[in-house]
Amino acid sequence: MVLLLVILASFLIDCSRATGLEKFDHPIKVNGNLKFLVVGDWGRKGDYNQSAVALQMGKIGEELDIDFVVSTGDNFYTNGLTGEHDPNFLESFTNVYKAKSLQNQWYTVLGNHDYRGDVEAQLSPYLRKIDSRWICLRSFIINAEFAEIFMVDTTPFVKEYFVETKHTYDWRNVMPQKTYTENVLKDLENALSESRAKWKIVVGHHAIRSVGHHGDTNELVERLLPILRAYDVDLYMNGHDHCLEHISDTESPIQFLTSGAGSKAWRGDVKGLNSEDVKFFYDGQGFMSVQLTPTHVEIEYYDVFGKVVHKWSRTKQLHHTAI
Repeated sequence: MVLLLVILASFLIDCSRATGLEKFDHPIKVNGNLKFLVVGDWGRKGDYNQSAVALQMGKIGEELDIDFVVSTGDNFYTNGLTGEHDPNFLESFTNVYKAKSLQNQWYTVLGNHDYRGDVEAQLSPYLRKIDSRWICLRSFIINAEFAEIFMVDTTPFVKEYFVETKHTYDWRNVMPQKTYTENVLKDLENALSESRAKWKIVVGHHAIRSVGHHGDTNELVERLLPILRAYDVDLYMNGHDHCLEHISDTESPIQFLTSGAGSKAWRGDVKGLNSEDVKFFYDGQGFMSVQLTPTHVEIEYYDVFGKVVHKWSRTKQLHHTAI
């Protein structure tokens, strides 16, 4: 009986420490590098230069020999998918991203436009039977050994979507909103606290900082940003604003990287460019690449022609544990 209680107590302790986020292990290549592309706000059946961006992604993907692609959400316009058999999945994803280099895994979060459709369909494992590249969950982790990427479902944080009457949202498994978002943050905080990754990257659909059309997402500034700062997150990547953008945090080393230009872009829709923390803004279509080693990160933004329009890099020192 005593032994049974000890085993049960041990089990409960392990459960309390375990993160609630599903983790996907992505082994690093023999050369020790990790390379991936980031694109968002893309699913328009090839229109609005989506196909042109996809073409350049294929070329850069081959050049870099990428490991996978990260999507920052708004995967299917205008109102997500209607169901598991919606032809929009093939027309906006499978039939557009055909390049050999893009046949790697796609790790995807949901955007607000995705929530206007059948969310459960977009999350369904059935889509992987149609196209095995597709991995879409609400929140999860990509474990790439020296780097961990924490994918976060940000749409339910935005209060506006719960009161507006113009659009209908699929809030199944999200309500009550307060409980859901608290659990998302708790799971993320637990995962970040347990992470031993050299690089910590968080990905969500909505911007924390932006000078684009939507601007800052106040709910994320208030609730998510303090957690990122507390656990030494290096990069926050997002879409939502249809642009390419790089902003530095004023209170920490965090870099805010917007890649939401996978198709339709908003020309001239910008504010606050004179701020010193805004390192780059581009109001055309394009995407981003990320190249990582245990000690170095390099970010490059590309326009619709494949031209590099912005670069940024940082080096970290390896910390060795004293014996």
